[in-house]
Amino acid sequence: MNAVRLPVNEAVRETPSSQSALGECVSRIVRRYLADIGDTECDEGLHALVIREVEGPLLSEVLAFHDGNQSRAAAVLGINRATLRKKLAAHGLL
Repeated sequence: MNAVRLPVNEAVRETPSSQSALGECVSRIVRRYLADIGDTECDEGLHALVIREVEGPLLSEVLAFHDGNQSRAAAVLGINRATLRKKLAAHGLL
């Protein structure tokens, strides 16, 4: 890989305070990822990569918070229970 690395201080620069804590976390990680890969393209596309990497932990944490209750977890996520089950299965969480 011919990645061009930015100095760490550029990869983790501060974000505007108007951004949520979750948004700040995503911004910081995406900046760092882009600094690490440089001009190398992501085969599946960055959007698909981020969704794939974030969705599994999101589902897992919400489900654990609701003690495994899929109906409550689905409601919090804003999706129906069948969709939640499909996503859980896709991520090997069932």
